[in-house]
Amino acid sequence: MDYRDRHVVVTGGTGALGRAVVDKLIAGGATCYVPALNEKEIQNSPFRDHPQVKISAYGDLSGEDAVARLFGSAPQLWASIHIAGGFAAAPVAETGKTGLMRQVDMNFVTCFLCCAAAVKAMKNGGRIVNVAARPALEWRSGAGMTAYTASKAAVAALTVALAEEVAKQGILVNAIAPSILDTPANRQAMPKADFSAWPKVEDVAATILFLASPENKVTRGAIVPVYGRS
Repeated sequence: MDYRDRHVVVTGGTGALGRAVVDKLIAGGATCYVPALNEKEIQNSPFRDHPQVKISAYGDLSGEDAVARLFGSAPQLWASIHIAGGFAAAPVAETGKTGLMRQVDMNFVTCFLCCAAAVKAMKNGGRIVNVAARPALEWRSGAGMTAYTASKAAVAALTVALAEEVAKQGILVNAIAPSILDTPANRQAMPKADFSAWPKVEDVAATILFLASPENKVTRGAIVPVYGRS
């Protein structure tokens, strides 16, 4: 994908999927703007000294001030890729309002605020890619993680509604819906699983890059399953 002279925000760019996305973007010539929670995340990033990556600590992106600072640092924004989020599994009876709102803030509010900031920043069209999840499409698979499922379903609904809202501005909005990704953390959490069936982060990143690219001229309002063989 040719991203020369393109400026791209990647939230969650310090995580496993985010790193794969940033790696492909810089290979394509993009300049990436990556928010970190703190200085430790910056120091652990393999891109901290890369000339095409601007990584800074913005704190929690569920706050409007942090989001405004992030998008204010990205001139002539072409694409905004929203990977930041979090997961928690618990039955409804054991999930209080604090746990529910934490999932809503991490997954939906951060995505909503970043989408809003991206739309304001995209003066000549652009691309927005969100990250939902398999339970956002297959609700029954979200049993035992209902707060997470509901927050990701909200991301999916936001994506489709926003895609319709901004299409005439030349902004194409889509999302991916991953199943369990093949990451070191997930392998450690589920050591008996069939890792070979899980989608690889590099392959999922390739799907994101197409949706965010100038080559994507017609796809909008899609929630693309990226399940691999799982």
